[in-house]
Amino acid sequence: MGVDPGLRRLALRTLLAAFPGPTPPEWATALLADGLAGHVLFAYNVADAGQLAKLTADLRAARSDVLIGIDEEGGDVTRLAHATGSPYPGNAALGVVDDPDLTRHIYAQLGVELADSGVNLDLAPTVDVNTDDDNPVIGTRSFGADPVRVAAHAAAAVTGLQEAGVAACAKHFPGHGATVADSHLELPTVDAPLDVLRARELPPFAAAIAAGVRAIMTAHLRVPALTGALPATFSRPALVDLLRRDLGFTGVVITDALEMRGSTLHSGGIPQAAVAALAAGCDLLCIGARVDAALVEATAAGIATAIRDGRLPLARVEEAVERVAALSTWTGHAPRGGDAEPGIGYPAALKAVRVEGPLDGLGTPLVVQLESESSIAVGRVPWGLGPHLGVAHQLRVVADRTDPATLLALAAGRSIVFAGRRVHRLPGAADLIESVAADAPTVVVEMGWPSSWRPKNVRAFVTTYGASHANGWAAAQSLHLP
Repeated sequence: MGVDPGLRRLALRTLLAAFPGPTPPEWATALLADGLAGHVLFAYNVADAGQLAKLTADLRAARSDVLIGIDEEGGDVTRLAHATGSPYPGNAALGVVDDPDLTRHIYAQLGVELADSGVNLDLAPTVDVNTDDDNPVIGTRSFGADPVRVAAHAAAAVTGLQEAGVAACAKHFPGHGATVADSHLELPTVDAPLDVLRARELPPFAAAIAAGVRAIMTAHLRVPALTGALPATFSRPALVDLLRRDLGFTGVVITDALEMRGSTLHSGGIPQAAVAALAAGCDLLCIGARVDAALVEATAAGIATAIRDGRLPLARVEEAVERVAALSTWTGHAPRGGDAEPGIGYPAALKAVRVEGPLDGLGTPLVVQLESESSIAVGRVPWGLGPHLGVAHQLRVVADRTDPATLLALAAGRSIVFAGRRVHRLPGAADLIESVAADAPTVVVEMGWPSSWRPKNVRAFVTTYGASHANGWAAAQSLHLP
């Protein structure tokens, strides 16, 4: 038996797909004409501003109310500036500066760029409270470890984006900040009682809702006290009882990518995950980055079959479609406010730099970038001091494959600056830095989420709270590099 055309169209209205390349393939626009809610854009879809504007215009020509989403958080997670690094500091830096007006201004500028490019849904801000220094996936994407501070900046970020006419999406509900696992790769657990969750994880979501956030994204993680064995994405107690009834959210609930292991490990596959997410109370299903027409059709067919078989109530899917349609309508009528202000992210990043120890007299140092893996959320984006060094020399090394004597010989009596992300977690980094610092003036620049670790013998420790292009410039300015 084939898929009922009416049910297929209804199912498509709940899906956010994706496609490869700088121009939409025919299937991507044809599905929009058939009812697909929209597409999420990734770095491989973005070459430059002109190309992106043409791409979004092509999508809008297929259907005028299409949702065009993107993960543009500024800071370490950027799609618009994936080739160079973001010209804005990320959330951790903004949280350290702790000026909600500045956060609103930065996010308004992000919104202006997105609106000018034709994007109408930003899958940001991240409003997780990063309470674990070893969190592998949130870190500098968070405004901080204090729920009150994160809540204030969450509201400011939502306000800034939506003043520019771009729908904001607060993520990752009910909170990904206390995890030590990456939901792209496995199913994390936050084993905390509900009173802790309400005091620690939920205030930023409540603040975003009060600020009028149009969408909230679910997390593929377990909170046993709330979700039992299920990920939050598949949990009615999390999405209906807590988010809808207790917190009063009336907007669109969007899933994190259903292709992530935190989703598929439990559900058995993307079509099955789509049915479970809709049944739990999600409205708009983000399939992921690796999408083709066959996967979209299989997912829509899975939803349609579940409706026909009675496993998924028709009324639940119709409710989801109504909410998605309301979001599309809002994006079509939202005012496009504000003018572009190029360069405003750089002084903002400089305000976030924290320096422990003297930085005078470094001369022209040897700069050593400690290589590290990026999380899947960040992707391959340039980072570090390299673009801002002038005549200083930079060397890229893997810490546990590098002999201290080699670096000392290359420095030839000069000072040495180590730059890294989450340096305390890099294998061999602590021993390498402390060995070098015993024989040469040494400075460490931490460009990831900082810990309490401080290496022995170093002259200074500099924290930027991010690794964007703006953060790198701010670090170079602070070091007074020639």
